[in-house]
Amino acid sequence: MKLISLMGNSQMLDAGSMFGNAPKALWSRWVEVDEFNRMQIACRCLLAKDFHGKNILFETGIGAFFEPKLKSRFGINEDDHVLLNSLAQHDLKHTDIDIVVLSHLHFDHAGGLLSKWQDGKEPELLFTNAQYLVSSDHWQRAVDPHPRDRASFIPQLNKLLMDSGRLQLVIGSTHELLPEVRFDYSNGHTPSMMHAIIKNDVVFCADLIPGKPWVHVPISMGYDRFPELLIDEKSQFLVDHHKNNRKLFFTHDPDFAIADITYENGRYSTINEIKFFNQEY
Repeated sequence: MKLISLMGNSQMLDAGSMFGNAPKALWSRWVEVDEFNRMQIACRCLLAKDFHGKNILFETGIGAFFEPKLKSRFGINEDDHVLLNSLAQHDLKHTDIDIVVLSHLHFDHAGGLLSKWQDGKEPELLFTNAQYLVSSDHWQRAVDPHPRDRASFIPQLNKLLMDSGRLQLVIGSTHELLPEVRFDYSNGHTPSMMHAIIKNDVVFCADLIPGKPWVHVPISMGYDRFPELLIDEKSQFLVDHHKNNRKLFFTHDPDFAIADITYENGRYSTINEIKFFNQEY
């Protein structure tokens, strides 16, 4: 089996929103912004190729489903569905994926399930041979969202997933389709966000730790539903995974896909950062 980081469509988002209540004097040390105060955001996915004879995709990124006005609003510059191109570099099509694991259903993590926008045509559900794994509790949030985060979900995606007959709702730490994968959950960003721990070596951080700067425990995003809870969850997350020597996989860091955790002088940080991850097990 190989674990391979894949790039999906990127976007530009307001840096102040990405760093919550942290002042610009602090976060400007870590990121560069454009004239609109927007920073580059990756939407990275993780491919487990030939995982017990199956191809597993963790996340699908933002994709290319937005119509032009929203595409411009969220700073998506690529016209193609970049994830499909990334899969092709490894001789795979979306129909070759057997399982898609979604940490949560916000559009920048699940939008890649949909086909590229075409004028006058409704988006179609891709990965048509795959089982789609979503946390059961998070699914309830997606179909009945709070006004605070309603705009983060894609209503037509929920219906397409239900109608596919291939939606699998995950309860607890394991699922029969995925030997050697364990799930933990966090609730600070969105209820019941799912973190896959793969081969007891790599943990999928999702939006608990979107990238290297957010390893700093007090840093949260303006998009987080419950920032204080998220910080408490992040603290325990880092303690556990540092103790077990696991690597952190970042979905949104524009520079790094994966890193090891280090702890010095009472603070967590990262070492051995890698831009593109490709490791055989």
